[in-house]
Amino acid sequence: MLPALAQARVRLTLMLGFSSGLPFMLVGNTLGFWLRDGGVALTAIGLLSGVGLAYSLKFLWAPLIDKADAPLLGRWLGRRRGWMLLSQLAVIAGLSAMALLGPDHGLTGFGLLALVAAFGSATQDIVIDAWRIESAANDDEQGLLTAAFQTGYRGALLIADALILILAGLLGWSLSYGVMAALMLLGVLATLSAAEPAASVAGGPSQRPTLWTARGLFDAVAGPFIAFFREHGRWALLMLLAVALYRLPDFAMGPMANPFYKDLGFAKEVVGAVRSSIGLVASITGIAAGGLCAVRFGFVPTLLIGAIVGPGSNLAFAVLAWHGADLSLFSAAMAIDNFSTGFAGTALVAYMSSLTSLGYTATQYALLSSFYALPGKLAKVASGGIVEALEPGRGLMAAYSVFFTGTALVGLPALLLCLVLVRKRAATGS
Repeated sequence: MLPALAQARVRLTLMLGFSSGLPFMLVGNTLGFWLRDGGVALTAIGLLSGVGLAYSLKFLWAPLIDKADAPLLGRWLGRRRGWMLLSQLAVIAGLSAMALLGPDHGLTGFGLLALVAAFGSATQDIVIDAWRIESAANDDEQGLLTAAFQTGYRGALLIADALILILAGLLGWSLSYGVMAALMLLGVLATLSAAEPAASVAGGPSQRPTLWTARGLFDAVAGPFIAFFREHGRWALLMLLAVALYRLPDFAMGPMANPFYKDLGFAKEVVGAVRSSIGLVASITGIAAGGLCAVRFGFVPTLLIGAIVGPGSNLAFAVLAWHGADLSLFSAAMAIDNFSTGFAGTALVAYMSSLTSLGYTATQYALLSSFYALPGKLAKVASGGIVEALEPGRGLMAAYSVFFTGTALVGLPALLLCLVLVRKRAATGS
């Protein structure tokens, strides 16, 4: 990917990946650290993580983005870029308001502001994914753009999940969130510099019929699903189920990770330093390994390897909780977590991108990415309550250990489904 950064489209995809990844942790796991730092109960933190359901429900408004221009901005920038800029402005507004008010003014209002940022971020994901897939000239370039997107995305996650902890230790949480809102301007710059995909400009199948007719409304809502099931036949449901369960272990444990570090006794500056050093190297290595496996073995076998590697981070956290605060063990757990997440994330994005149909890119990819997030988003709302329920008679650290082990085990169904997909590929060649 590095030599290809000379190409404008690859550089812009890297920047858009950064813009896509930055808000994700700020309304999720990092927000949990802020709240726990302020003494908020684990149950409340788990409930507030429910704002992330916006990412899982984005398929509901994806047809609008596929078929209609963004208000005002669509005429100026085009369909994809118009929605991109509008969603980025919503994220900036939500994060800025969170920074100004903070949770001390009431968790309900603060949660609503987080929901605004999450809704804008989910909408941005829909349109950036569509832009990325439609902008690629061929499969090789699609792989290149996917690698660039994942690199930018994971880089943003490290900033929003690691460097922000160092900033928060120096400047406080509110000012740190203000800095994150300012970093979103990088995505705005990329949007203004990008070109509208040729399929959108040419008025291809994604533009006909218009949304504001009975036929257009039916095509926008039902067309992507009909096309997906027609393309994949009786395997479509199996594919959706595998995607839905693939990242369940990661999502289920997510809201408790940062409160766990806090309860272990690690300062947020220490957590940030480990994540931004060892975590950065491990993340890039995981992305590279996932990309190399996809090229060498194909999307489906790489998906299977990711299903094995992915829950490894959960087990590493379980060992850390059982052992107690130890910087060396914590660093090892961070390395395992970032490598496995980078590998599994690259495998899943590449696989889902290969399943979409031109003309319904935004809606179909939103459907797939919503499926992979929805079970985990629903499960994680109860995560804080589960840990607190496990605590009596065990102690808090033992409760965390049991919880993390349980979240690793919920990855077994996805592993079995991936094995079935590998057998299907061997039998049919697709």
